Amino acid sequence: MAPRKLKAAEHPPIAAPRQHKADAKAAASHPPARHRPQTRIQKEKQDIILEAALEVFAVHGFRGSTIDQIAEVAGMSKPNLLYYFPKKEEIHRRLIAALLDTWLAPLREMNADGDPFTEIRSYIRRKLEMARDFPRESRLFANEMLQGAPRISEMIEVDLKGLVDEKAKILVDWMDRGLLARADPYHLIFSIWATTQHYADFDVQVRAVLGKGRNGEGRFEDAARYLEQLFMHGLTPRPRPGQKT
Repeated sequence: MAPRKLKAAEHPPIAAPRQHKADAKAAASHPPARHRPQTRIQKEKQDIILEAALEVFAVHGFRGSTIDQIAEVAGMSKPNLLYYFPKKEEIHRRLIAALLDTWLAPLREMNADGDPFTEIRSYIRRKLEMARDFPRESRLFANEMLQGAPRISEMIEVDLKGLVDEKAKILVDWMDRGLLARADPYHLIFSIWATTQHYADFDVQVRAVLGKGRNGEGRFEDAARYLEQLFMHGLTPRPRPGQKT
């Protein structure tokens, strides 16, 4: 059963969050082609290992995680795990590559031909849906960033930067056309990242502070409404002094 989507009066339909997760998992569990095709059992074993590794890395980070821990969570012997993934780095790289691809999907969907407020509102909600549905993946990415991104520096300097540069140009174009208030497009995107991913990376804190009655699933809808108000208000063009409205 797909999770409930966040509601929005003018929010366009988006893919169910579970589909994002399935795409990420599929990408992570299918390595480059080898000389011999993988069997169904081999693919299933890799899925189990990757799922266990995600759990371990999200809690302990890359440095604090071991092959033994991953094998224990996966319910298999260490030699059996090493048959599929000879090094911890290979497991982590596979997870991060799939995660980054999934993480960038909502930003890729920002359409230059769409209404600016609808596009930004949709982006905020898709990011919150990911925070709700992928908390472990978000913490895995955050841990990597806190360590200086030693294993994914090329990905963020090429793939991530390239996409952000592309979308920043779209935002600037909307601003130049008077459709959005003038703002730094990069810091706008950073702000959306910070305010939405907070609900994944600091979920325990959010639920504790909200308390009973407000810390259920509805907290994401509350967050979506607040962030929409915050960003839409800040991005609404204001008449210049002396300009007729």
